[in-house]
Amino acid sequence: MRDDGTFDPLPKLIAGAVLAVAVAKVFWQWLTTSFWHWLSVDVWGWITDHPWWSVITAGLIVLAPLLAAAVWLIAQRGYVHHGADDVEDEEPPALTYSIHHLDVIHPTDFEKACAALLVRDGFLQVRHSGRSGDLGADVTARDHLGRKVVLQCKHYRRPVGSPDVQTFNGTARPEHGADVPVMIGLNGFTRDAAAFAARHDLILIDRHILTSWAHGTYLYDAIDEDQHRTAA
Repeated sequence: MRDDGTFDPLPKLIAGAVLAVAVAKVFWQWLTTSFWHWLSVDVWGWITDHPWWSVITAGLIVLAPLLAAAVWLIAQRGYVHHGADDVEDEEPPALTYSIHHLDVIHPTDFEKACAALLVRDGFLQVRHSGRSGDLGADVTARDHLGRKVVLQCKHYRRPVGSPDVQTFNGTARPEHGADVPVMIGLNGFTRDAAAFAARHDLILIDRHILTSWAHGTYLYDAIDEDQHRTAA
């Protein structure tokens, strides 16, 4: 004992070790004598005295390794099927928007959504201006032929009129060097606006084309499908 009245930790440690060894020895003796005698004589004798339990016990002894092997094989197949390589090979789902979602988002978010759809379609160098005074170029990009695409996105509750289309025509090619000038009208265009765009070779994306594009159709395919539909 120390001067402060506490016990030295070393004797406590030795006493604990001795006690643990004694407990382990008693447990081992019980396991190898009483328990083993009970298991091998009493339990086993009872099983052998009852034929049905003998059959069940023998069946369990035979089937246990087979069941363990089956579980292991199933687990291995599941691991291979859902392995990391398979996950990496899976393509992520294509970006889509519902037209109702596009209806309610902010005009700036509408521009960003159009930019994201261009990225989904594989257009390169996609840029969103995100500011006022962009002179009609809300989004710019390059298509698979290297042509410059300039988008102006109109999130109007009404059809886009001819003055807006005329303004875009005055900046898309002269100001931004557009090879493919595209104007998107959430709720379409007036007849005069569509007629002006046709005369000046401007591409108009109305609500019908926008819906198809937003739902997963490649931009140029959505435009071509609409042209075939209107021609028919």
